[in-house]
Amino acid sequence: MIEIRLLRQFVAVAEELHFHRAAERLHMAQPPLSQAIRRLEAEIGAPLFVRNNRNVALTLAGVSFLETARNVLGALETGVEQARRVASGTSGSLKIVFVGTLHFNFLPRVVQAFRSRLPDVELTLREATTNEQIAALKAGLADIGLMRRPGVAVPELVFERIAREGIVVALPEGHAQAAKQRVPLAALAEDDFIATPRSEGMGFYDQMIALCNAAGFSPRIVQEARQIETITGLVAGGLGIALVPASVRQGLRDGIVFRQIVVEGTGDASFLDVLAAWDASRPTPARDKFLDIVRTTSSLIS
Repeated sequence: MIEIRLLRQFVAVAEELHFHRAAERLHMAQPPLSQAIRRLEAEIGAPLFVRNNRNVALTLAGVSFLETARNVLGALETGVEQARRVASGTSGSLKIVFVGTLHFNFLPRVVQAFRSRLPDVELTLREATTNEQIAALKAGLADIGLMRRPGVAVPELVFERIAREGIVVALPEGHAQAAKQRVPLAALAEDDFIATPRSEGMGFYDQMIALCNAAGFSPRIVQEARQIETITGLVAGGLGIALVPASVRQGLRDGIVFRQIVVEGTGDASFLDVLAAWDASRPTPARDKFLDIVRTTSSLIS
């Protein structure tokens, strides 16, 4: 294995074609440099220079090896710089998983800010339920998740609340309560509800049940759907109503209205937390840069 130091010494002599000038360039004495070149030639098994009292010239083997040496040193410098950039979080890749409703408002703002500051980091974004995100983070298939509260303890991951958003009710346009801007949740006790399955995110599911219970009833869930677009489509079609994150209003569709809900005495229970989650045992500098940007984004989603 030829040492990198020998390659640098060879290139200096090949470019200067003068051992004394090359030694000065390398900040070393000439005799050790001459010895180094002879050692390199011995390792290669061919003379790289023609030497006489007046001139130093490259042999054909030397000309060929000069191109190789320059390529190796250039690749090494590029690799070192890339490694430094990855270690600083300014290059590399970042895999993000997120709950679907965040693409309406919060996620585009964060991604735009991240790309403007760190354009050399390759972002991969994938929509996933809270449970799917947790599995991906634990398996090392994602670097950071943006999710709802999982509803169960996950000691392998770190969680941090990064935003909050209100809960609104999605109603068909012709619903009896649609004319009101603020709807008492108790007034919806006789309605059919559409919801995401509890297995896909028990935190939000349990919060919805708790709000209805606080309003004096248990919701009659007649249909379940995993995607928020499916839920709003079913509401627009008159199959029921749904409690959804307020950001869903950004994707307003025909046949549906969104109204604030009123539940006396529930306080923060009518708000949803958005959490960032990650595996702290896997150091990821780009993830830390992303978190810095997330923390400076508006904490209330509307």
